[in-house]
Amino acid sequence: MKPKIVIFASGNGTNAENIIKYFQATETAEVVQVLSNKKDAKVLARAEALNVAAQSFSKTDLNDPEIIGKKLSEIDPDLIVLAGFLLKIPEYMVADFPDKIINIHPALLPAYGGKGMYGMHVHRAVVENGESQSGITIHYVNEHYDEGGIIFQAKTRLTPEDSPEDVAAKIHKLEYEHFPQVLENLILSL
Repeated sequence: MKPKIVIFASGNGTNAENIIKYFQATETAEVVQVLSNKKDAKVLARAEALNVAAQSFSKTDLNDPEIIGKKLSEIDPDLIVLAGFLLKIPEYMVADFPDKIINIHPALLPAYGGKGMYGMHVHRAVVENGESQSGITIHYVNEHYDEGGIIFQAKTRLTPEDSPEDVAAKIHKLEYEHFPQVLENLILSL
């Protein structure tokens, strides 16, 4: 039986879709479930279109081990992947799945991390500070925002002319290129 991946996402779901398609083309693992804290998130439709089970839940459900915790126990995933998931992972999940919850952050941590630093908020801050580079950080999730052990980083050069939208495009390119491969390497090392 293939190793199982569960994806948590809050929004559009392009990274989730990229990961699903990547693993549908390999024998390494399978995305078996997509979970979203927003019932109208596009990621749910993207997952269903790719024949992956998709479900929404409330913040209260996430923090209740008898709801999301029980669902995860039933699935028994080899990896839980946060792909644009904006809620803090509860401590029970971190304890139940040590070194099995993986996040991608759109900056080179520890810079531009922490509560409220996601998506365009990060890219605006990077541009406002005149950074010459940015990138992605793939890391383990612990009980603090963006403080888990770093697994992988990739960088991209920035120019003084880059807008936050330009930075976002460069970061998305890195995410699509590297995130599935890093996940595959982690699965192969299990």
